[in-house]
Amino acid sequence: MANDDSGGLMSSAGLVRYFDAEDSNAIQIDPRTIVALGVATGLIVIVARVLMVL
Repeated sequence: MANDDSGGLMSSAGLVRYFDAEDSNAIQIDPRTIVALGVATGLIVIVARVLMVL
């Protein structure tokens, strides 16, 4: 049998370097803000559904 070396680690090395890079021009959002927006959106949907039933 031939040794099938697909080079998985080598082929993903560029992506790892790309996603690990910090870009000073990128939008910086606090993770707590994302969670708060998700909770607020969920509450708005729940309230809207309750009001539609009434």
